[in-house]
Amino acid sequence: MGEDENFKHIIRVVNTDLDGSKPIVNALRKIYGVSFMFANMVCSATGVDKTKKAGTLSDDEVKKLEDAINNPLGNGAPAWMLNRRNDYETGEDKHITTADLKFIKDNDIKMMKKFKTYRGIRHMDGLPVRGQKTKSNFRKNKGNVTGVKKRPGAKSGK
Repeated sequence: MGEDENFKHIIRVVNTDLDGSKPIVNALRKIYGVSFMFANMVCSATGVDKTKKAGTLSDDEVKKLEDAINNPLGNGAPAWMLNRRNDYETGEDKHITTADLKFIKDNDIKMMKKFKTYRGIRHMDGLPVRGQKTKSNFRKNKGNVTGVKKRPGAKSGK
């Protein structure tokens, strides 16, 4: 019964509500920009048990997790695990999460379109960017594909 008093059904980490009934390593994946491997690394770096339910964490453990997510290099994360290595503007390695990641991703796409890189042109045309074949896939929502066209004035097959 003492455990139910301290249990929180929702905890707030990095401006994201996490489900308190899930193990912390799975709950952290709800944060935009935190993958399975990154959540695993954060739990190991902070010393938090990965199988512990998110709702049973103390405020101190939540603060440690938040610090490790916001500053992974300071908590012993390798540079290859970060999602923004060698930043275009600053040249530094950093890990970006939540709305900042969406904003920077959109800006990167706009920059590619502005410089008219190959990837930017593919984004502009609404085509696949990463080298996939287009003969059979990616055919919906193109507007110019209408299927079979009939000659004007042609009689139906009946």
